Amino acid sequence: MSGRPRLHSVQGTAVAPLPVQFIDPMAYQRDCVDAFVASQVARGFSPITIDNGTGVLERFLALADRPAWELESADVDAVMAALIKRGVGAVTRRGYVGTFRAFFAFLEARHSTQIEVQFGVRLSDPLDIFHAGRHVSDDSPATRPPPTPLRMEDFFTFLRGQMDVARKWTPIARDYALFRMLYHGGLRSAEAASLEIRDLHFDRGPFGKVHVRLGKAAKGSGPRPRWVPMLDDLGLILQWYLAEVRPRFRVAGPVLFCDEGGGQMNSGSIRNRLAHLCAIEGQPVHERFSPHGLRHACATRNYERGIDLVAIQQMLGHWNVGTTMRYVTPSATFVEDAYRRAVSTTIANLEQE
Repeated sequence: MSGRPRLHSVQGTAVAPLPVQFIDPMAYQRDCVDAFVASQVARGFSPITIDNGTGVLERFLALADRPAWELESADVDAVMAALIKRGVGAVTRRGYVGTFRAFFAFLEARHSTQIEVQFGVRLSDPLDIFHAGRHVSDDSPATRPPPTPLRMEDFFTFLRGQMDVARKWTPIARDYALFRMLYHGGLRSAEAASLEIRDLHFDRGPFGKVHVRLGKAAKGSGPRPRWVPMLDDLGLILQWYLAEVRPRFRVAGPVLFCDEGGGQMNSGSIRNRLAHLCAIEGQPVHERFSPHGLRHACATRNYERGIDLVAIQQMLGHWNVGTTMRYVTPSATFVEDAYRRAVSTTIANLEQE
């Protein structure tokens, strides 16, 4: 039999087969991402989990700059190298690999036939054992410590200075209140993005509290709400924000930390905004930090000043205290500082006797 394409007969007339309709590969990939998100909704994933995962997947694919079915192992290596250059930590890089792995498995299960017909590519997973990620222990020098209280004071001083010179005052003032929330409250960026004005309870408890209604879920459960106290004058900052900043946005609405149109920000926008601010601040790369770094800084700062680890666990919304312990990275002089405090307390007690 000839290897030439067979002719089809239409009312007795031989005609050549119609070509496969052209589909833009990147547009098709975007449709696949949407279908992947829809499958997660159907499986009961929480909105925060879906939002975080989608942002990670979109950033991975943007760095790859090619459709997922065309990627090879070397392309994934290049994406990981780009993340390392940006200062992304080992744990976060493993998250990128895991998210892409889930998406590629979805393509194999749902779209492999159409991809092969349309693009002539038989799916082959570009991930291998070398992309599993190197585990970094808690005491490894490769683990970036969270920003210190002094570093954070410098950063917030910089933001206040930006408010004095910014062409658009409202967004930078919002950023100031938002990143104060992440640092003093220990919220995840997606949790802060989901806050509404009604979630601020200034008369609850001795300091006021933030109701995190959409706390991060775990093991497929629904959102896990919690109450976060407004420590370190966070209540005063949020009252200022509600009185002076939020009303200046063009659109009124329930969202607390809104975008310029009054809508809800997403965790990716918050991450990008912080990266931009750190860049224009001019600090070296090792002095920059992410929203998650602020969460680690919150845990460390409260632990160093004597707050019980279980209380920090409840504040951060961890399922077990072991996770909280991994968030605490005491300073190099933590032992000496604790010793001085203990000696000072002992001397003070003796003097009172």
